[in-house]
Amino acid sequence: MLNKVLWKPINHSIMGIILLTVTNSILPTVCLAAQQSTPLNNTISDEYILGGGDHIQVSVFGLPEYTGDYEIPPDGVINLPLIGGVEVIGLTTDQAANLISTKYAHYLKRPIISVNLANLRPINVVVAGEVISPGAYTLNLRGSGGGSNVEYPTVLAALTIAQGVTLSANISKVELHRKTGTNPEQVVLLDLKQLTQTGKIAQDLTLRDGDTIVVPTATKFDVADSRNLFSASFAASQTAPRSVVITGEVLRPGKYIVGAGGDAGSGLPSVMRTIQLAGGVTPHADVRHIELHRTTRTRTEQIIDINLWKLLSTGDINQDVIVQDRDTIYVPKASEINLAEATQLASTTLSPEAVSVGVIGEVKRPGVTPIKPNSSLNQAILAAGGFNDERAKTGSVELIRLNPDGTVTKRLIKVDYSQGINDQTNPILQNNDVVLVNRSSLAKTGDNLNLFASPIGLIFNLLRVFGL
Repeated sequence: MLNKVLWKPINHSIMGIILLTVTNSILPTVCLAAQQSTPLNNTISDEYILGGGDHIQVSVFGLPEYTGDYEIPPDGVINLPLIGGVEVIGLTTDQAANLISTKYAHYLKRPIISVNLANLRPINVVVAGEVISPGAYTLNLRGSGGGSNVEYPTVLAALTIAQGVTLSANISKVELHRKTGTNPEQVVLLDLKQLTQTGKIAQDLTLRDGDTIVVPTATKFDVADSRNLFSASFAASQTAPRSVVITGEVLRPGKYIVGAGGDAGSGLPSVMRTIQLAGGVTPHADVRHIELHRTTRTRTEQIIDINLWKLLSTGDINQDVIVQDRDTIYVPKASEINLAEATQLASTTLSPEAVSVGVIGEVKRPGVTPIKPNSSLNQAILAAGGFNDERAKTGSVELIRLNPDGTVTKRLIKVDYSQGINDQTNPILQNNDVVLVNRSSLAKTGDNLNLFASPIGLIFNLLRVFGL
């Protein structure tokens, strides 16, 4: 154990020497290579600053009646024998020793005095910027006394207690602000991105009371960096649910609580997972130009462009961006539908397993009919058992659709089983579409006759019952 000794000879009637002992295991020196930028420095003072709640021991060699243990009160003034009140709050141990030396110099000649930390107070720090819960925190020290068993909390510990950094953070330029005694404030840059890439922890500085950690907002979003940050130990919880709004070309637009899990997809709280919760994309979705809107701690908005077709075609997993609380996802409508791509998209986890359409009227099994995504009108009719040959008007049907804006459209579609998928005779159906198969002219005539004849038949039946 290496001690730093400060000697100060004083010529007075009583002999003595002032001695201040600082234990290196308590006050470790951390070297940090950081980017130089005014007023940022490449090193930061690691000296301990005395404050209210610290327990110190002041010993005067040869004068045990002047030796004692003291808890520094909130006002920072300790009452020492002979010299009375000495304000030590906000001072380093060196600065406190010099002050005590000056006071005792009026009464002692070469006094030998040692000042030791007996028990350290919890430290108070502020965590600001791109963290889930910015604010002031009290962090406890591990161990007790002034020995080597004392462990100071670190920058990573403070970020963790603030529930981790957000996915909008620029972790390569985290700032640590520290004021040491009467010296000007120091600011140092910490590159925590190196920690995620190399696993080195040289930049995880130990904290001191009054430190402030500022996590800035990234000026440019990088999807690869975002996924790496998501996996970092000091990031937000991977399993914590996130409230996300999704709009546009999905089956059930709205707000969803997105967490890890799911039977398909990555299982991560991602854009893909959110789309699955919303029932999948519609046949008209443009999955190449999905937008994710994210509000940062600085109240600016990040707009992240996502190409899920690239993920499906090349396996680029970085396109499946991890979502965070209060994100909004917009799935736009494609300006042109490529039937081959629509069919391919229908077989992916972006599309629902089935959509529900109503096939009513003159079919063999009228009612709600589940069909695969991107199924056509002809396929829906066949799924409902096909036309009721004796009663159906087989030449055309009505397609009724509820639009996203709340309006309802109705189209007359000429049915032609020989045609492939096309918008005129065999369009692709959407969830909640209704196909109405009307009666043929012959069926209508027969129904009208039955309706007319039914009351007459009822009268004859009543007459027979009563024997009239």
